[in-house]
Amino acid sequence: MKFLFDALQEQHQQFPQDICIAQKESGKWVEYSTQQIVEQSRELAAGFLALGLQPGDAIGIVATNCVEWVITDQAIALCGLIGVPMYPNATSEDYAYISGHAEIKLIFVRNEEMYNKVASFSDKLNIGVYSFEIHENIKYWRTLFDENNVEDQLAAIQSSLREEKMATIIYTSGTTGTPKGVMLSHQNIISNAHAVAEIFNVDGKRKKVLSFLPLCHIFERTALYTYLHLGISIYFVDDLEQIPVYLKEVRPNYFATVPRLLEKIYEKIMQKGLALTGMKKQLFFWALALSDHYNPNEEPSLIFKLKLKLARKLIFSKWKEALGGEVEFIVSGAAALQQRVSRAFWTADIHILEAYGQTESSPGITFTRNDPTNVRIGTVGETLSKIEIKIAEDGEILAKGPNIMLGYYKNEEQSKATINEEGWLHTGDIGELVEGRFLKITDRKKEIFKTSGGKYIAPQPLENKICESLYVQQAMVVGEGEKFPAVLVVVNPETLEKWAQLHKVAYDSVQKLIEDPKVQRKLEQEIDVSNAGFANYERVKKFTLLAEPWTIESNELTPTLKLKRKNILANHQDKIKAFYD
Repeated sequence: MKFLFDALQEQHQQFPQDICIAQKESGKWVEYSTQQIVEQSRELAAGFLALGLQPGDAIGIVATNCVEWVITDQAIALCGLIGVPMYPNATSEDYAYISGHAEIKLIFVRNEEMYNKVASFSDKLNIGVYSFEIHENIKYWRTLFDENNVEDQLAAIQSSLREEKMATIIYTSGTTGTPKGVMLSHQNIISNAHAVAEIFNVDGKRKKVLSFLPLCHIFERTALYTYLHLGISIYFVDDLEQIPVYLKEVRPNYFATVPRLLEKIYEKIMQKGLALTGMKKQLFFWALALSDHYNPNEEPSLIFKLKLKLARKLIFSKWKEALGGEVEFIVSGAAALQQRVSRAFWTADIHILEAYGQTESSPGITFTRNDPTNVRIGTVGETLSKIEIKIAEDGEILAKGPNIMLGYYKNEEQSKATINEEGWLHTGDIGELVEGRFLKITDRKKEIFKTSGGKYIAPQPLENKICESLYVQQAMVVGEGEKFPAVLVVVNPETLEKWAQLHKVAYDSVQKLIEDPKVQRKLEQEIDVSNAGFANYERVKKFTLLAEPWTIESNELTPTLKLKRKNILANHQDKIKAFYD
């Protein structure tokens, strides 16, 4: 496997699957074999050639996860074209900028809503637009399919390809500023897919994966090539609300997710636990309390083993069943996972493998092995094969290997600032090595700020700790140039409302609830607990509660659910100013 199209082609030649990809259509699972996807990819590739597209031309995809996305991606690769995936929930302005910057020739969209965003500028930029769904007055993508034999043309194109040449441009969502186009080669992505595949234990049996993180993000896209390479059947989800249902229907062996989704699963489990009564409630929290003393890499005492066995049978088995009952491990990436959540899942015998990387590294740099003896909760695992890391004098994590990007498209200055002359990628993350081999991320370099007293504050560790409270959904620590740090706290309405009912706090809205003095005192207690493990100068001295969550739609979160701090600061200037008046 050297090129992006090799994973599917090799699967077709060596172990064709009856279910290569499946997706819900009109409420039913529709299955696509390897043979079908290979044939349709080649017919679309032939259509590209008939249009006169040349190797190096850029093709955009704006769609949620679907088999059509994969077919288009494969056809693009077969023709030596450059794929430019875009987030389906981005704005028309984002699409216009990326399309102009990347000089896109065609854009494929999933539906009419996405088409309307693109149509606002496509004529001006002379871009052809095709829809995966049939809609009146919109070109249907299958009209491009060409059944003519173009094997010789494709073979000539592919023989001229070089694995170190650009295969795709992925525009980073970015927490600030204009998106940057990350240029990734076939070698960048495929080397990473190979390294990740080494960690999966497919053992010749048919395996299934649920795929719901966006394929336009490199995390799920590299995972896609890994799944194809290993012959794992992929079940696509394009509605996150349906994940609990699909988990039970598909019963996957694996899935990749971001921490926030795992934390939501944990919160729902906790809400069910809180709703129990009597002996059932006591058993639930007895089992959960075991996670306070559990480390997967340590040999427990005989008494603890017996307790753990009983807890897993009586309580944690229900957790596993809610995930489908067949999950071997879950990969968590794109942000830090709360240690409380990771430890609870491991205690339940649900393996959480944390991974670390970024778009510029295709994305994997480190990955937790599916071996309890090599797990250190609070870290993101060890380096993947053929990748090196080192910690710079200022604590920044540097990485080098075949996965490191070619650079930023049309931005040589920024490329040189990010990858030094020795080939080390400056990740912008601060970290340390635990036991000399397990990477621990402590913060983002650009997010560390200094108070007026000259003390440096790393906000993420404290934010993560505050978010461990069942009553907190999101948190952002502020205080640059001020006397002390403070925090904006978005409450978790479901758990807070249950607490209010239990303590007879009257309210008619979440906003009224957070204004109640009893609620204020409760959250103050929760924040005091979070503060306890930090130095006095790091502890937040004031807080304010917010009822409305930060979202992608409000432009306060990136598509990978990272905080857009600059936008949040701008939207809550009055509350932040009140901290220091």
